Amino acid sequence: MFATIVRRVMIAVPLLLGMSFVTFLFIDLAPGDYFDTLRLNPEISQSTLAQYEKQFMLDQPVLIQYGAWLGRLARGDLGYSFAFRAPVARVIGTRVGNTLVLALTAMVIAWIGAVPLGILCATRRGRWPDRTFGFFAVLAMSVPTFFSAMLLLYLASQTGWLPIGGVRSSNFASLSPMAQWWDVAQHLVIPSTVLGLSSMAGLIRVLRGNMLEALASPFILAARGRGVSEQRVLWSHALPNALNPMITIFGYELSGLLSGAALTEIICNWPGLGSLMLTAVRQQDLFLVMGDMLIGGVLLLLGNLLADIGLAWLDPRIRF
Repeated sequence: MFATIVRRVMIAVPLLLGMSFVTFLFIDLAPGDYFDTLRLNPEISQSTLAQYEKQFMLDQPVLIQYGAWLGRLARGDLGYSFAFRAPVARVIGTRVGNTLVLALTAMVIAWIGAVPLGILCATRRGRWPDRTFGFFAVLAMSVPTFFSAMLLLYLASQTGWLPIGGVRSSNFASLSPMAQWWDVAQHLVIPSTVLGLSSMAGLIRVLRGNMLEALASPFILAARGRGVSEQRVLWSHALPNALNPMITIFGYELSGLLSGAALTEIICNWPGLGSLMLTAVRQQDLFLVMGDMLIGGVLLLLGNLLADIGLAWLDPRIRF
């Protein structure tokens, strides 16, 4: 496994390079750039814009620009965000914690709910639990997350049960540490619930199908024929085999939530990487887009690596 992990980490380097080059190329092919809007501002001199372009080599061909960006990246410099007028690392640093908290909370909600409900639907196939939770799973998958977020925000505005948008209240600094934690938790309820329920719906259907397939396998029939208890058949034999595809899905969950949370973050006014990426793309803030892409690529590769390790730990056939 150690050799496999080392190989995967080595393979991740050219993958990230390929992803970054394609992203850089697409941004360059898009018409215009961030400075086009600044050129229309009479308060900004053309010499200042030309100095910026020369400093970051934006007046050079795309390959030279990409090589210069790689050189700065090798020194730990992600570049400068023109839209926010700050280093990219500082801009991303103010958002990455919010996104990780939101994504991890949504994943916990999704998996804690999906595993028991998926098993329940499979073991009660055709009965009311299967039909009820199956209906709600289809409903949750059909309703867009931004629409669910708007409904919950409207409910919160009418009832006053939860804060509407943002990460913290205006009097956050004057609260005690425990009150600050509770304040952030209250603001986290709506966006994490929206993302968690949407992800949970798909996981329930996948696990239900996997469990039904595993329970119909010959090795389950053989275990029952040897007198193994139904609880052990379910938890020790069927569930580990049904979880294999689920662990693979987990590898895409982390980066998927990063991109899928953009609209939810905007509607809930949650300052995270998803909304930051959308802002950077709309304003063609080149280095900020590249920084966001780099984090998304690292999360995707890290999630897949963790999924492979989890599969090898769970299934001896893969490990050997």
